[in-house]
Amino acid sequence: MHSRATLAVMNVALRRPLMSREQFLDWASAREERYEFDGFQPVAMTGGTIDHNVITQNISFGLRTRLTGSGCRPLGPDAGVATIEDAVRYPDALVTCTKSPGTDRLVPGVVVVFEVISPTSGRIDRIVKVREYHAVPTILRYVILEYTSMGLTVFTRANAEDPWTATTLTGDDTLKMTEIGIEIPVADFYEGTDIPRATDDTPATIHTADDGTETT
Repeated sequence: MHSRATLAVMNVALRRPLMSREQFLDWASAREERYEFDGFQPVAMTGGTIDHNVITQNISFGLRTRLTGSGCRPLGPDAGVATIEDAVRYPDALVTCTKSPGTDRLVPGVVVVFEVISPTSGRIDRIVKVREYHAVPTILRYVILEYTSMGLTVFTRANAEDPWTATTLTGDDTLKMTEIGIEIPVADFYEGTDIPRATDDTPATIHTADDGTETT
């Protein structure tokens, strides 16, 4: 048992990135397919369903109509976010309140990020990206949208040093985003889809530590 454990650790230690972040951005820009970069290698982003696309458009519309003139703006899904080490993620939507040149390939000062769950992205969105987005000091809210019923998991923190606090919302709730001064009914994100309302009771609040452990 000891020799197997040692071998596993050595394999992780010997894993080397295939390219740097800048090399990935150059490589990805020359391809029609969409990729993320996990810090070691490019990861293909598969196409989503019609409902997934409608939800993404609803997020963008809800943010854009409420943020006009505020100094903050929504971007995505082709706007890149630099996370831990050299990783680059492309959330379904994001909000930044920092001005930057239109030629930039990575968005600075990201405050809120949105990911719409799909059958193949669940583990990445719920585990890997929870940690990666927490490592970005400016991100104060990470919103995960379900695809089987109307529901959100919302990770928030007051400042960069705090652990995430996770709250679940259903179709009858409203997503209040105090860091950008707006709120959007959860049902608005699912308008035009065939996704049913969830039947959960009162939203639960979960405190999530940096290591991923949770307490209610």
